[in-house]
Amino acid sequence: MSRRKLPRAFYMRDDVVTISRELLGKFLFTRVDGKLTGGIIVETEAYRGTDDRACHAYNNRFTKRNAVMHGPGGYAYVYLCYGIHHLFNIVVNRAGQADAVLVRAIEPTHGVEVMLQRRGMAAFNYRLTSGPGSVSRALGITTQHYGVDLLGSIIWLEDRGVRYGADAIVATPRVGVEYAGEHARYPWRFFVKDSRWVSQRG
Repeated sequence: MSRRKLPRAFYMRDDVVTISRELLGKFLFTRVDGKLTGGIIVETEAYRGTDDRACHAYNNRFTKRNAVMHGPGGYAYVYLCYGIHHLFNIVVNRAGQADAVLVRAIEPTHGVEVMLQRRGMAAFNYRLTSGPGSVSRALGITTQHYGVDLLGSIIWLEDRGVRYGADAIVATPRVGVEYAGEHARYPWRFFVKDSRWVSQRG
């Protein structure tokens, strides 16, 4: 299977929804504490800074927390949710646009034993990396990785030739963004239909 780290140009494009969809099938890897872990992305959500009320940078709002979103694509935006879960997002688009893609689930392929230890799990099952908090914990991603360059050697993505046809991908509204009103209904969550690792089906 061929391996190719995603280039900066992949992230610098101006359509976060298309990028979110195209990230399905890409491999996400981390090397934390010298341990390699990773898997195939099977669920994502798109967030657009200019006009999406569900986005942390809605209306191009700039804060200390979302500052990295305002930079160029290809960097990690990691934030703490409910004071517990570290959520990993991929910054996309050119500087000043503040778009990002949340990785909600992966299918584990590398370093499963390490992931199990990080998650405190004894048995390998879909809960390991189903849901954005679980993904980050399994991969060792925390807010310490805020702003990490995804072309580096700590967190990176690879194209290994996995492709899903249109009939294999489901689009639904995003999860947990009811506060965004009508924007909560945007069908900007994408997942692989037959993957058991997906966090929610509806």
